[in-house]
Formats: sequence, C-alpha cells, structure tokens
Amino acid sequence: MLPLLPRYTHIVNPSLKHTYLGFDNAGELIIRSPGISRQQLEKILLRKAAWINRAREKIASQKGRVTDFSGEGELYYMGKPYPLHLLSHEKKRVSLCFEEEHFTLRYHAYDEASFEVHIDRFYKEEAQRLVPALVEKWTERMQLFPTKITFRKTKRQWGSCSSRNALSFNTMMMKLPQNVIEYIIVHELAHIVHKHHQKPFWDLVAAHLPEYKTHIATLKTYR
Repeated sequence: MLPLLPRYTHIVNPSLKHTYLGFDNAGELIIRSPGISRQQLEKILLRKAAWINRAREKIASQKGRVTDFSGEGELYYMGKPYPLHLLSHEKKRVSLCFEEEHFTLRYHAYDEASFEVHIDRFYKEEAQRLVPALVEKWTERMQLFPTKITFRKTKRQWGSCSSRNALSFNTMMMKLPQNVIEYIIVHELAHIVHKHHQKPFWDLVAAHLPEYKTHIATLKTYR
C-alpha cells in the first residue's frame, strides 16, 4: 500500500532555481518551485516524509499557535494559556475582552479574519501599555538608550534594533512570560552597542541576564 501524501499548497515561481518546502503559521505545508510536475512533487514528498512529520509535530507542540475558532480555543497571554469563548450577540460589532481567567470574543457575524484583527489589536495595545516601562527599567540598568520604540506584528523576529538605535518589538511578544519579554528587551538594547551576535554581544547580555539561555529555550517553544 502506498503511503498517504500530506496535504500541501504548491506555489509556482519561475524565478526560483530550486524547490523549497516550508510551513505557514497554521502548520500547512507550502511547496515553492519553478514549476515541476505532480510526479516530481510526489517523489519529493515521499523522500521528505519523515522530515515533514517531525516538523509538523514540532509546530503542533508550540505554544501560542494560530487560534482554532471552530471550537473552544485558547489564547496565550503573559506566558499562560486562557480559554477563548466565542459568543454571538445582537450588536453588529466584534469585541474581545480579557476577564481574569478567560477571553470572551463577542460577534454578530462569524468572520475569522475579523476575529484575528481584534486579537492582534489586543496584543498590540497590551504591548504599548506594558513594554515601555520594562524598556525604561532596563535602559536605566544597562545605561543604553534607544532613540525610539515601535510595535508591530511580524512573522519572524521578536525584536530588532536599527542602525540608528530605534527598537521595534513584535506585538506577539505579549504571549510570552514576562521574564522572556524582558530577555528580548535586553537582547535588543545590547544591539545598541554591538550590531552583531558575536561573543562581546552575548557577554553583554549575560552580564545582565546570566540565565539568558533558559529564556532562549523557552522562546523556541512559542510560535
């Protein structure tokens, strides 16, 4: 019996020279190629089956993944998972409230794209409310002062430091425990001095957070 092939989305890009396999935020397999046949695709999938299964298991185990709105999901906030309750109501608007031990998302028309917008807004507002004080705490301790702080949702980076020492933080960092959030802040402040990840950079991080490797390990469990 032939093994079942995993579901995938094939994106053709003639400018590519090779075929690439990856996953989107929902854990769906994405194949990008210059334009290969279905038979060639199936050969690649069979050859990479073990890697695909391992990667999917890792993604499934990560915290803070994309919310499944088809049932009672959960949202991570400050390192803890909270139940997400969806309730329909008569008002023609969507609202998301955090009520101590759970989130409640009220809606009139079921629209997952709109739900995501409101969840993203919650994280951004919380980041803008809580992170500046933590940045101030660490700027005083490290005596390193950014020129500006901004917040936006990104797919790959938890934070960044520009050549002009402006810091930008991923709003999704509000899913993380506070000590990991503070590690991200220390990491980006250290880039004001060292625009690289060589030993002097890590020495500076370690001087303020000796346990930073533990925070990095925790960070890798989130998505």
